[in-house]
Amino acid sequence: QVQLVESGGGSVQAGGSLRLSCAASGYTFSSDCMGWFRQSPGKAREGVAAIFTGGSSTYYADSVKGRFTISRDNAKNTLYLQMNSLKPEDAAMYFCAAEPVGCTTRNGNWYAPAARYWGQGTQVTVSS
Repeated sequence: QVQLVESGGGSVQAGGSLRLSCAASGYTFSSDCMGWFRQSPGKAREGVAAIFTGGSSTYYADSVKGRFTISRDNAKNTLYLQMNSLKPEDAAMYFCAAEPVGCTTRNGNWYAPAARYWGQGTQVTVSS
C-alpha cells in the first residue's frame, strides 16, 4: 500500500519558519517528480514547489520564490519543504504529491495533471 505522509505543519508567527516532510512508503519515489501543493478555504489549489527525480531541477510558485526551498532524499524516500519568512497568506493545508516521470508545468508552475499519489495534508497557520 502506497502512502505519502506529511508532517511538520503547525502554527507560527509571520516571519517564522517551518520545515515540512513527506515520507513515502510502499514504493520507491526516486523516479517520480515530487512536490507540494497548498490549498486554503475558498482558494484554488496552488502548486507551491516541485523537484525533479535527481533534484537537478526545481520549480517554485512566484509567491514563494526566495523563501521556500524544496529538497528530496531518495535514500530515505522523503521530500522536504523548508519554509522561511512565512507570511499570513502562506497559511493553508499543504499536500505532497508524486507525478511519474517528470514535472509538468504550465507558465512555469507545477500543476501535476498526472499525479498518482497524494498525501493527506499538513496544516500551516501563520499569524500576523
